[in-house]
Order: sequence, then structure tokens, then C-alpha cells
Amino acid sequence: MSSNSGSEKLSRREAMRLAGTAAAALAVSGGLSSRAQAQAEVKTVAVNGRINQSVSQWCFGKWSLDQLCQHSKDLGIKAIDLLNPDAFPTVKKYGLVCSMVNSFGISPGLNRKENHKRCIDSMRKAIEATAEAGFPNVICMSGNRAGISDEEGAKNCIEGLKQIVGFAEEKKVTLCMELLNSKVNHKDYQCDHTEWGVQVCKGVGSERIKLLYDIYHMQIQEGDVIATIRKYKDYIGHYHTGGVPGRNEIDDTQELYYPAIMRAIVDTGYKGYVAHEFIPRKDPLTSLTAAVKICDV
Repeated sequence: MSSNSGSEKLSRREAMRLAGTAAAALAVSGGLSSRAQAQAEVKTVAVNGRINQSVSQWCFGKWSLDQLCQHSKDLGIKAIDLLNPDAFPTVKKYGLVCSMVNSFGISPGLNRKENHKRCIDSMRKAIEATAEAGFPNVICMSGNRAGISDEEGAKNCIEGLKQIVGFAEEKKVTLCMELLNSKVNHKDYQCDHTEWGVQVCKGVGSERIKLLYDIYHMQIQEGDVIATIRKYKDYIGHYHTGGVPGRNEIDDTQELYYPAIMRAIVDTGYKGYVAHEFIPRKDPLTSLTAAVKICDV
């Protein structure tokens, strides 16, 4: 997004005023540190609830899971993202949900038939644990191309997912294939365009097969984020945030304007989770508090 116009600059300033940045807090607090200010304000965050916010644990590794859950509960975040089943008791202790459960890794993935048994076994275990806990989603991955054409890769992913989708339907758990960029972060990853992922979803033909639309990754790979969300809303089961470039804070230091993206998501009728997956450069609590407010549209 360009920021040449005065009105656009004003809208960004307004967004960050609402987000209560550490710099502004420091100016009016008579010298409070950003951490102290964030801790003082965290319990006063008002969440409208139109966006069900979550947060990825791996991005906030300075905190224990208990600390992340407590901060999330205080902020109005409803879920923790990308956990293994052994973390479920901690999440439940705080009245939170695991919004996306791990299964197998990025590669090797479903785009090669020789990987199907391993991937399906992993997804089956994750689906079973997720269903038992009453949680909604399990992640899955296409894998890297490694010489396989996009056509063949899609065909193989469809074939593999068809072997497990009946179990997902029975357990009322949604499998979400993540969209990742292959330009910067995940060279050669096959599910790197929304249209390709939609082709896989259509090929399986089940409401229990969706896409994890990572806003950071798709801005890098293909752009046109809001139009894509509107066009393919029926195939998106989960969202991740992140600032571009760098995958850091989603404030005015990066090129995306997240309030508009969140409003677009709300307008599609989406009722799932939007998980923060950015790596904070500032005090983590200050950054997470700001992100929650930015996305509270």
C-alpha cells in the first residue's frame, strides 16, 4: 500500500492511536517503561468480538505457554494456534481453544504418493485428539515441488486427502492446507498460490477441507489480498497475520493496512479464527496488545 496521500497517512495515525503504541504511552506516563505500560493496560482491552483472535505460540517463545495463555485471556484473545495435543490441558485451564493443531511438517507432504501413509497417519492422530478436545482445525501441507508439476501435485494432494476426509467429517474437524510463499521463506513449496489451493479443495469436495490463508505469505507471493479473500471466501478456513516485509508487527511500519483486511474478512461472514503469527521486535506484550486493537474492527 502506498502512503503518499495525506488522508491515508491520517488513517494510519488514527489506527495507531487506537492501538495505543508504546511510544505514545511513554510520552504521557511520565517515564513508564513500555512493558510496565502494557501490563497496566492489558486488562482494559475491549474486544468487539467480530474477529475471533488467536495467537501462534512459536512467535512468542520468550513466554511460557501459561504466560501466553494468561496474556491472551486478559487481552480477549480466544485461542492459541499451532499446538500439539500435549498442550491442550494448559489451554483449557485458561478457558481458551487451540485454533489450529499441528500434524506433519512442511515437507515432505501430500503432493507425493509415497508420503501419503505417513501424512495420513499423522493427520488421523491429530484429528482424533482435536475432536476429543472439542477443537476445530488440523493443519496439513502440500510439500515442496522437487520436480513435480503443479498439476500432478494437486492430483496427489487430492488423492491423499480423500483417504482421510471421511474421518475428518465424522469427527467434525477441518483440515486446513496452509498457503506459504515460495519467493522468500519456503523455496519450492507447492501450495504457494490461492488458486492452486482452491483447486485441491474443489477436487476433494468436502466442507472439511479448507485453506489456511496466511496474509503475510500471500501478500509476498501474489498480493491483491482483499480481492482474493472476497473471491475465495468459501475455501478459507483459517487466517494468519504478519507484517510485510519481515513478518514483524502489523502496525504502520509495514505495507499492509490490517483494519481494512479485517473488515473485509468480517464482511465475508467468516466465523473462524484469525491467528497472529508475527515475530515481535518490540516488547512482546506491547506488540500483541497493539495487534489485538488493530484487528478489533
